[in-house]
Formats: sequence, C-alpha cells, structure tokens
Amino acid sequence: MLTVESLRAWGANVDEGLGRCLNNETFYLTLVKKAIQDPSFEKLNAACGAGDLDQGFDAAHALKGVMANLALTPILNPVIKITELLRARTVTDYGPLLTEITSARDQVLALAE
Repeated sequence: MLTVESLRAWGANVDEGLGRCLNNETFYLTLVKKAIQDPSFEKLNAACGAGDLDQGFDAAHALKGVMANLALTPILNPVIKITELLRARTVTDYGPLLTEITSARDQVLALAE
C-alpha cells in the first residue's frame, strides 16, 4: 500500500514533497500515483532505444521536474544523470540508467498495488 511511510522507507524525501503539497498527504499520494504513470517514462525508453537524443532529453527533462517536485529521490537521481547526458547530446549506452529508473519506478508501482 502506498503511504507516506512506505515512500519514506523507499527513500523519498517525503517531508519536502509534502511541503510542496501544503502537507496534504492525500493530495501528495494522489500526485505520486499519477507521476509514476507518466507517459514520459515510456517516451524516454523509446527515444533512447532509437537513438533520438532530442526526444530523450524532452522526456527526461519532463520527468526530472515531476520527480523533483514530489521529491521521489530514488527516481530523481538517475533521471538527473540521464537528463544532463542527453542535454549534452552524449552518445553512450543509456541502458544502465534506464534500468535504474525503471527499477525505482517499479518499486513505487509495487507499493501502490
């Protein structure tokens, strides 16, 4: 079950995220549930798989904003890394970062079930 406590144990900076939601736990948890369903996750994977660094950057940058606002740190940290690599149009294997992002997202999805 997705709770503030389960997110805190997972590694989210819940106090920071809640502060942005006027300390309304219900609102915060609703936003977290929506955020982990963001289509930018799939767009990022598809763009990086296709070598489309521009579309990859757009998707990563969108995710970075959402994850930062909700303080979902375990997803945010690798998203920051991939965003900066894509911003620089670095040609590299994005697989490990994509795996890290997907794994962290899957952990939150499991909490939300």
